[in-house]
Amino acid sequence: MEHKSNCVFCKIVKGEIPCVKVYEDEIALVFMDVAPLNQGHILVIPKNHYESILEMEPETYGWLNKIVSLGAKAIQTTLKPDGINIMQLNGKAANQVVPHVHIHIVPRKFGDGLTISQWDPIPGSMDDIKSIGETIKRNF
Repeated sequence: MEHKSNCVFCKIVKGEIPCVKVYEDEIALVFMDVAPLNQGHILVIPKNHYESILEMEPETYGWLNKIVSLGAKAIQTTLKPDGINIMQLNGKAANQVVPHVHIHIVPRKFGDGLTISQWDPIPGSMDDIKSIGETIKRNF
């Protein structure tokens, strides 16, 4: 298993830093976030160190998403929230704080005060959307 000695999540995987585990298998570890956005906020991480999804094979990321689905269902059964946010951030510009792939599962309640700040969907230029879409399609 590949780990980085200075990575807080790798230290959690190795048992050097304690956590409240809610699920574990050969590939993934799920634990309670120690700085929760809401009560019941959990993190799903790969046990191997990957800084972003760009370093991961699709099969591993697919497995993590299977675990995310199970975790979201467990939160729904346990806490009965009004909604659930699933967030995965890559890179500092995307507000990734810990450079180890992790997926947040955050239970939401109406009026909880959490917002996705500065996200005001405004329709873009369809010409630009089509052009960029075609370029991404060629590189897929």
